[in-house]
Amino acid sequence: MPEISRDEVRHLADLARIELDDAELDHLAPQLSVILESIASIAGVAAADIPPTSHALPLTNVYRDDVVVPCLTAEQALSGAPASEQQRFSVPRILGDEQ
Repeated sequence: MPEISRDEVRHLADLARIELDDAELDHLAPQLSVILESIASIAGVAAADIPPTSHALPLTNVYRDDVVVPCLTAEQALSGAPASEQQRFSVPRILGDEQ
């Protein structure tokens, strides 16, 4: 049975930028272990003679013809933006140098 420790849950939460207290870590670790066990059991069912598929039936995409239509200019698209730079949206940085 795949086990996941509190430290691994804490590490995953840090990567996801989720703040968890000790009670939540204790609660989530066994739940994540059950999820990992379920995934392992599914992997064990797959037989070597069965090709992997994403759907039970083959799918075919239906595409429409591309039609050129008038669109917004860069100035129109950026007109409602709080900040722009070099004809691009300017957004605050969310990741620091700690990664």
